[in-house]
Amino acid sequence: MRFRYGRGGKGGTPAGADEKALAEAAAALAGSTAATTDSDHPDLPGELLAALPTAVGLLDAELRWLHLNAAFTTVTGLRRADLLGRPAEATAFAGALGTLRRVLADGRDREHATGGPDGPGAPVPPGLRVRYRPLTAAGRITGVVVVVLDDPDPVQELRRELARARTRLALLEDAAERIGTTLDVDTTCAELASFAVPRLAELATVDVLPPDADARNGLTPDRRFHRAALGCADALRPAVEPLPRPGESVRHHEGSVATRALASGVAVLLAPRSAEELAEAAPDAACAAAYRAAGVTSLLVVPLTARGRTVGLLTLARTAASPAFGPDDAVLVGDLAARAATGIDNARRYTRSQGIALDLQRALLSEPGHPHQNLELASRYLPSGSSSVVGGDWYESVRLSFGRTLLVMGDVMGHGVAAAVDMSHYRAALRDIAGTDLPPHRILRQLDAVIAADESARPATCLLALADPGRGRWTFSSAGHLPPALIAPGRPTELLRIPTGPPLGTGLGGYEQAGRDLLPDETLLLYTDGLVERRGEDIDASLARLAALHLPATGPLDDLLDAALRGVGPATDGPAEDDIAVLAARPRPRS
Repeated sequence: MRFRYGRGGKGGTPAGADEKALAEAAAALAGSTAATTDSDHPDLPGELLAALPTAVGLLDAELRWLHLNAAFTTVTGLRRADLLGRPAEATAFAGALGTLRRVLADGRDREHATGGPDGPGAPVPPGLRVRYRPLTAAGRITGVVVVVLDDPDPVQELRRELARARTRLALLEDAAERIGTTLDVDTTCAELASFAVPRLAELATVDVLPPDADARNGLTPDRRFHRAALGCADALRPAVEPLPRPGESVRHHEGSVATRALASGVAVLLAPRSAEELAEAAPDAACAAAYRAAGVTSLLVVPLTARGRTVGLLTLARTAASPAFGPDDAVLVGDLAARAATGIDNARRYTRSQGIALDLQRALLSEPGHPHQNLELASRYLPSGSSSVVGGDWYESVRLSFGRTLLVMGDVMGHGVAAAVDMSHYRAALRDIAGTDLPPHRILRQLDAVIAADESARPATCLLALADPGRGRWTFSSAGHLPPALIAPGRPTELLRIPTGPPLGTGLGGYEQAGRDLLPDETLLLYTDGLVERRGEDIDASLARLAALHLPATGPLDDLLDAALRGVGPATDGPAEDDIAVLAARPRPRS
């Protein structure tokens, strides 16, 4: 049999002369495919259908898709997984269901023009002319041959492509707003899983490698992932209950789809055709059983890679209720995964920097120096919440001659490791200068000159309080710091008025000092701005809130610090917006 192929008048032979011959040829080949059982070449009719340059598909008597050639997927833009084995009403040809049924009923050819997304699944390009012809075998109708007679309108195809691009861009923009809102790894992973379900899949898991793992060297037998997030459709929750939950460890066996994606560094698509293939693809036997119970029919695993380093894996799964994953999905999810991986890597870098700064801060801060026996001290340091990194808050006490103790509270401007290092410089310089036994205002003047000579040093506020219980005297001097609080039995909390000079490191000098009687039953409270300041609130209102507190004037100093932190600290307003350092001092009566 000789065939000529037409393309609806777009070159070649006239369409009108060849459309019927083409449909007949396709039907004849399909009939041969269905009837061939013991030929020397049983696959020949199917191979001929695959080789046809015209788009041809076959449905059985129940209108389920049996076969479609490469030209059919190219012209319609559909994927084999969207059609094969599925009823016509559940695919993009749902709009032609009536036509297909009439062809089965009366055995007459029909022609149908596609008009866009008439049914579920991927839409068919509008404006295609499609011929439906009965497929007969042994004198009875056994199915329908579907032949696309011409290519889609180029203008319509361009519009479809632009619409897909806009949809993809809108999805990625939405993801950028919803994923990576914090500098916390688990929160970022949870946002990724929550975004993927139900937009992209019915089940999503996010597994991350340990921070020190190098995925480029492959997986060792004992390598475990951390399950950071899991999201699923409500209907699948009972089936996926056995899967590892967030916070648990996950091990992906060699040969699984996850390890293949990790080794190759690219997305891996899989539509398991058997329980054995599903078991081989799943991380372990329990996961395979959960996949089977959930009815998973398609998997997409994408490495989470940022700055050339793989940090984890995103696994998406769909059931028969959704179209199988295809190359377009892999590209879209790959873009999404790249953005999410950058957020995860940023969170890890932040956590590492935060940990280094916090360890350094605590190592340098430690406990204040040992005061004289005539003075009781208590101190606290609270790092900020997740909104900012560790700062340069610090406190110190320097033991001087004649029973005197110099108390120091400072706050280096800025955050991070650099602020913590500068804090150590301030602390060391102040110890040296205080050893010369200068009055507080001259100590600040000398310290300001030393710091100002270092162009890389950050400015800092500082408050000095010289305790002299033997003479019953406090002496204060401030470099831009908040006033100390004085707590005494039977009296409201008092914020002391002290002349305030410029912050240290400016080189401006101009510091003054003020004195105050030191009474045996009074407690002095020094603090940094993190204790009282709130974003968007005037500092006078913040200080007034501290002054209104009824703090315990007797009992352990730790109880007083607890009360201050509960009253105006982060315990009432959530995580601290800035570091908090507090230092309480009370004269100890002579025994």
